[in-house]
Amino acid sequence: MPYTFELIRKADQATSNWSGGTTTQIAIFPKNSVYAERNFTWRISSALVELEQSEFTPLPGIWRLIMVIDGEMRLEHTGHHTTYLKPFDQDSFSGNWTTTSFGKVRDFNVMLAKGSIGKLSATSLDPQESTSAAIYNLDSKQFSQMTSAFYCIDGAVTIDIANDTYKLNTGDMLLITSSEPLNPHSITITNNANELSHIVQSDIYY
Repeated sequence: MPYTFELIRKADQATSNWSGGTTTQIAIFPKNSVYAERNFTWRISSALVELEQSEFTPLPGIWRLIMVIDGEMRLEHTGHHTTYLKPFDQDSFSGNWTTTSFGKVRDFNVMLAKGSIGKLSATSLDPQESTSAAIYNLDSKQFSQMTSAFYCIDGAVTIDIANDTYKLNTGDMLLITSSEPLNPHSITITNNANELSHIVQSDIYY
């Protein structure tokens, strides 16, 4: 099977402080990358913004994707655009820009170095509901690898792909990575909890 899997539990994720609150690094590639040294290809994190107004850390050369998962936030990118984000709304912008946020939120972030691209989507599942998601490489000639990351915001879900089953609880992430050309491959996500569950899918090509 042309995939590798990595299940990252919430307890194994490191949280640190930033100027506006705290941030939890969920995954980084390559795995020996150091965020402070900006030597990563991509990084996935979740931040808690605790100030009503805060400045984003400058990240020259990094493209950013952000999705609000709790609360509401206005983002002002000086000289570019302003957007208002409610839960599961998203924005994308350059780390070169001067960005100011207004509102206390919890958000989900993907940082992409030059040569990589990505996209975000969110899915809500009622109790015992199942849905399918597709995994495929957009352009295997341009991108030698792709990773689909599934993050469980709340609840408890199972992810089934071929003969493998993974169980995710709140804060857990499953990485599915391939370095081979892929036709679209479907996986099944099932909410096993007795309450609404939300999943964020990040597809990164690099």
